[in-house]
Amino acid sequence: MKNLIITTLIFFAHLISAQNIYLTKVEKTNVNTDKFLYHLKESGNDAQYLGEIEVQGFSKDDAAVFSQIYKKAKEIGANSFSVKPFESIDENPQKFNASHYRLQLFYMPAEKFSLEEGNLYLFAASQKDQKISINRKDYILQPRTYLKISMISGEIYTISTKKLLGSTIKIQKGAKNSDQYYQISSARLGNSSKNDGTLHLKSGDIVGLEKSFAEFLSVIYQETK
Repeated sequence: MKNLIITTLIFFAHLISAQNIYLTKVEKTNVNTDKFLYHLKESGNDAQYLGEIEVQGFSKDDAAVFSQIYKKAKEIGANSFSVKPFESIDENPQKFNASHYRLQLFYMPAEKFSLEEGNLYLFAASQKDQKISINRKDYILQPRTYLKISMISGEIYTISTKKLLGSTIKIQKGAKNSDQYYQISSARLGNSSKNDGTLHLKSGDIVGLEKSFAEFLSVIYQETK
């Protein structure tokens, strides 16, 4: 009887935490070889609408979630996405909910994407607060938040996790003003050898992220001001 109760509790816990990702609408398909999936803050006239994805349920495995979204987006030839808010009864957009959201899928020519500004993005992946230091100034990153810093040309930024066996890296703004993305994690994340948009590079507990995955995180995480 005891084992039956435990099994039942595990089953219902799985149902509660289960997540489903659906390609709910396909307006048209597009053929392209783009390997990226970027976030569009404003679609504009250059973006071709292709369809929609709906995410139901919450998962802590953000890389796995993005991998599924990426694969479904590529099924119809999308290379970009934007959030489509749900509406309340009074038809106002609801606040983003990481447990249930919709993404619109688009194709836009690569040369039409906005130019990068050379910003530094630091994402907190742990379930606990992360204490970091940037040029000897301390910051606290709460779980599932990120910090955006506008880098200055010529200045070197020293980032440390302030742990006994933690990591320290030095970066600076590149000549092409490319944005840079890192994840602060207490656990080492593995590299992906698959073409699913989740490639990331190890550097102790400071992990460099590929732009597509990082831009997805910037949508489902909250920015620390």
